Amino acid sequence: MKALDQFRETMRRDRVFDFMASTGTHPVHAGEIDTSHGPILYVENINVSFDGFKALNDLTLYIDDGELRCIIGPNGAGKTTMMDVITGKTRPDSGTAYFGQTMDLTCMTEYEIASSGIGRKFQKPTIFPEHSVFENLELAMNMDKGVWASLQFKLTGEQKTRIEEVMQTINLLQQRNTAAGLLSHGQKQWLEIGMLLTQDPRLLLVDEPVAGMTHQEIEHTAELLTGLAGKHSVVVVEHDMDFIRSIAKKVTVLHEGHVLAEGDMDTIQNDPRVIEVYLGE
Repeated sequence: MKALDQFRETMRRDRVFDFMASTGTHPVHAGEIDTSHGPILYVENINVSFDGFKALNDLTLYIDDGELRCIIGPNGAGKTTMMDVITGKTRPDSGTAYFGQTMDLTCMTEYEIASSGIGRKFQKPTIFPEHSVFENLELAMNMDKGVWASLQFKLTGEQKTRIEEVMQTINLLQQRNTAAGLLSHGQKQWLEIGMLLTQDPRLLLVDEPVAGMTHQEIEHTAELLTGLAGKHSVVVVEHDMDFIRSIAKKVTVLHEGHVLAEGDMDTIQNDPRVIEVYLGE
């Protein structure tokens, strides 16, 4: 564990806290999230403007508890801004966003939102490349400790078991002692998902997870995300339509900041509005 000891000696560096803020890897204290009416996420009539450009235009979206939802749309459709609003990075000009029926996301900080049980994975993996897969997952689990407490932190048997379970889920059990920087691009993506999973979030926002992956990695990513649905609600933003077809039960199409169409993949593929603005002839 020499590498981990070296990390703990330098844990005061700002990059650790930057990682926590950028990925939503925070201690989760979600408590009881009221999903008695079905949805775990309510986004209603959200408007966001940047220098006169309307990034979100009366956007309304509902995500059910345990659902896997795919979000597609052309560049500039509002996908990233939507995730920024949900995670507290961007404050809407108007509208409401609730996690469950009681948590008003528009009144919460990024840290509070992450702590409530929402995790976000950006397109570019944010990991600690010099540390092993196991150590990355340990550090993610360790984020609820203060800097000085972290220096003395030791995993419990239950936490070690949880890390083993996560490594199995993300298909990196055999790479447990491999430095994260030596992993393939796809494996790095899985590792970051695993770092979020150690916090057991209720809602995962996953941005373009298969960009740059091999065919085999794409297949495993499809299995991973579909396997997470049920216990977690998963929102996937992606441009790879073959991948979307392999995992989608319900697809939402964004265009010019609002929902253009919504339904199963067959419905979306045959919608003339979607064909015109996104899928092409």
